Amino acid sequence: MLAVNPMDSASVLAAFGALGVLVVVFAESGLLVVGFFLPGDTLLFPAGVLCAGSSQQPPRLALWQVLLCAAVGAVAGGQVGYLIGRRGGRALLARASGDRVRHAMTRAERLLARYGYGKALVIGRFVPLLRTVLHPVAGALGVPGRPFTLWQTVGGVLWSQTLVLAGYTLGASVPHIDDYLLPLVGVVVVVSLLPLLPEALRARRKRRDSSD
Repeated sequence: MLAVNPMDSASVLAAFGALGVLVVVFAESGLLVVGFFLPGDTLLFPAGVLCAGSSQQPPRLALWQVLLCAAVGAVAGGQVGYLIGRRGGRALLARASGDRVRHAMTRAERLLARYGYGKALVIGRFVPLLRTVLHPVAGALGVPGRPFTLWQTVGGVLWSQTLVLAGYTLGASVPHIDDYLLPLVGVVVVVSLLPLLPEALRARRKRRDSSD
C-alpha cells in the first residue's frame, strides 16, 4: 500500500492527483489545527507544473481538474471554517492550543478590524498560517454570512487559481522544470511569507522601544 505523507506535496499529488489538491486545500482553508500543518502554496504550485506538457514526472495532471478541485477546496473549506467559528464562538479562540495558532488568530482579528471584511478575506488567503484561522475567527467574531461568503469566495478562487496557473505557465515554458521543483517550492514559500515581514518588523521595533 502506498504510504502518503499529507505534509509532502509530491506524495499527495502522486497518490491522489487532483482529488488530493481538493482535500488538502479544503483542510488548510478552515480546519484550524489540522489544516495548520498542511501544504497550500507548496501543493498548488507543483500541481500546476505537473499539468504542463513539459513535465516529465508522473502523475500528469489535467489542468481543468486541478483548477476546479483547488477552487472547490478553497471555497468549501473557508465556508466550513466560518461555520466552525460561528458555532464555537469566542470560546473557540480561548481553547486554541499552541502559541502559533493563538498568535495567528490574533493577527486574523487585527486584519479584519483594520481592513474590513472584503480586503481582509482576500489578503488573508495569500498569507500562510493566517488563511487557516481567518475563516473560523471571522465566524467567531460574527462577520455577517453574506459578505463573508462573497469575499472568501473571491479570495479563495483568486489565490488557488493564481498559484496553479503560475506553476502551469512556468512548467509549459521551461523544459524539464521538474528538476528544479524543490528550489522553486522554496521560492514560493519565501514569497508567501513576505506579507508577514512588515508586521514582524513592527513587533521587533515595539519590543526594542519598550526595552529602552
